[in-house]
Amino acid sequence: MAQRLLALDLDGTTLNHMGELSPRVRDAVAALPDDVEVVIATGRSILATTPVLDELGLRHGFAVCANGAVTLRLDPGEPLGYEVVDQVTFDPKAVLEKMRIALPDALIAVEELGVGFKVSAPFPDGELMGQSRVATWDELVEHPVTRVTLRQPESSAEEFMELVERAGLHGVSYAVGWSAWLDINPEGVSKASALELVRRRIGVEPTHTVACGDQRNDVEMLHWAAWGVAMGNAPDAVKAVADEVTGDVDDDGLVPVLEALSQSVRSGTPFRENVASQATARVEL
Repeated sequence: MAQRLLALDLDGTTLNHMGELSPRVRDAVAALPDDVEVVIATGRSILATTPVLDELGLRHGFAVCANGAVTLRLDPGEPLGYEVVDQVTFDPKAVLEKMRIALPDALIAVEELGVGFKVSAPFPDGELMGQSRVATWDELVEHPVTRVTLRQPESSAEEFMELVERAGLHGVSYAVGWSAWLDINPEGVSKASALELVRRRIGVEPTHTVACGDQRNDVEMLHWAAWGVAMGNAPDAVKAVADEVTGDVDDDGLVPVLEALSQSVRSGTPFRENVASQATARVEL
């Protein structure tokens, strides 16, 4: 049975800025002791997550997708290699009507679980995985969904964030990405809320949780973990909530954290004694 839970964001944390998994990170994940349950926690869709799980060699356990709205149990015996064990949906109509006024030029994507997206207009190439189907407004808002995405390619992240904050979203959870990208989820849903359910399911103690991330949609997860690690490429607001800041993703900044966790488990010493940056811990793992 797992004694530690390690939650890893993908883009900007496990995958570099080119969307690639470096051999050093892959090998460090593979070298983790069996006592460590690795749970990917990402804003990606199922279809965009499963290829990375294969690259990492993660075929058992759990994965959190769509910023916590979808949880998978990984099982190579299943036809697709997983089953959806939890999904949380919401009615997107009210929030999309508000955002259509606040961001009239934004592209809209409504996730169709395990299939792809219904979109108001085509997104830039490579940004959405799976099938993308241009849909009418009525089609975009007709069913409850796990997630809605808005994208404004012509805007900077700062300009976009200002417009989003001015819109005053209520009754939903949302996070602005490193670009002009907005994910909207059901209220109360985050990576942290899904990870807490996974933690209880596998029986890991709260004090034995570690999380690594780099963006605003990781803030709740870093708060949730006993030890939250922000990447060196994270915005200052994300670094401020972390217990430790490691190196940049393009310098394989995740590797020292993975090695420290491996050393902690094998030696039976507290995790904080093995972290590369000797940051002061608020808990002792």
